[in-house]
Amino acid sequence: MSEFYKSGPAETKHINYWLATNCFGDYYTRRVLDLKQREMLTFCFLAALGDCEPQLTSHAVANMRIGNDKLFLIDIVSACLPFIGYPRSLNAIRCIQQASK
Repeated sequence: MSEFYKSGPAETKHINYWLATNCFGDYYTRRVLDLKQREMLTFCFLAALGDCEPQLTSHAVANMRIGNDKLFLIDIVSACLPFIGYPRSLNAIRCIQQASK
């Protein structure tokens, strides 16, 4: 992600810059939450948003790489279910399954 802001067509490169500087230059440099907590929260936010399954799958992979395993993520989705509903929860479970392959 450190070079991500340099990618993309000229007309949308500014959005990549905003994403890189906002998320990674701001949130990830704060020391209140560790990386595992940040990834878990990012996963929850994306699941709640809906209609962003590619990003949700990518963050499921990132969670698994840093130790938030498949069963942990399923537990997280189960805890979020009353707030985000069945459709988004089922989509999140599908993303977790896909990421675990």
